[in-house]
Amino acid sequence: MSYRKDLGLVSGEQLKHEKSVAKLFAFLPNFDTDMPEKFEYDPDDVELKQLFERNREWAEEMVAHDSDYFSRLVFQAAPRYFYIGCSDARVPSTQITNLLPGDIFTYRNIANIVSFTDLSCLSATQFAVDILKVRHVIITGHYDCVGVEVALKQRRVGLVDNWLRHIQEVGNRYEHYLGEKHSKQMRVDRLCELNVIDSIANLSQTTIIQDAWARGQPLTLHGWIYGVHDGRIRNLGVTCNSVEELDARMGQTLKRYEDNLKGEVLAGRNWLPD
Repeated sequence: MSYRKDLGLVSGEQLKHEKSVAKLFAFLPNFDTDMPEKFEYDPDDVELKQLFERNREWAEEMVAHDSDYFSRLVFQAAPRYFYIGCSDARVPSTQITNLLPGDIFTYRNIANIVSFTDLSCLSATQFAVDILKVRHVIITGHYDCVGVEVALKQRRVGLVDNWLRHIQEVGNRYEHYLGEKHSKQMRVDRLCELNVIDSIANLSQTTIIQDAWARGQPLTLHGWIYGVHDGRIRNLGVTCNSVEELDARMGQTLKRYEDNLKGEVLAGRNWLPD
């Protein structure tokens, strides 16, 4: 990053801020703070003219590639998928699923947590299920999640600590599967997975999902984990159409963690079936 200050591309204060952010991500494998950025942030561009220009270029490129792209989007507002994911900028829902805008309804928060007290998430879920009539609700976590790593280490970073308490509770509940015999990276990975599994369980117990299933509405819940390191989505094995089915799937999924404690080695991030 220092070369950017030498060239006058960033101020000393901006560089200090970027280094503090980089420390939060320091646990990530191969995180190179000296790697040049594709897009250079201009601290003097208070009107964000760069982003308007990039938007104009993007819109022109989309029309050049498909002249009906935007006119088609006006009428493409009946998604069949509701995606609940992390706010992390590296995990865009339409891009990782190779879908177009309008194909997937999206809600994101820090660390993809589904809580009974989060009215924003519940409101988005109710709109997706009752109004849009989506067929699939997908909770997608991701490896290398800073929120999960911070929660596991019980680091204090500010107001968000109260939100991440949800993940600490998940870690306490499933501490049996986060044994000290695992490496630090594997413990973080496992908690990323278990956080999704726990959120699926929470979602299935909401009145929104319960009522939809009770009236026979076709609706399937899915728990996925995305690999920032390789771009692949992995199925956590908790796909369900009812609470009873989820109970069975949860039992099977948790058994894999139990087997791992008995000696079966889960091959890092590649132990889940495609």
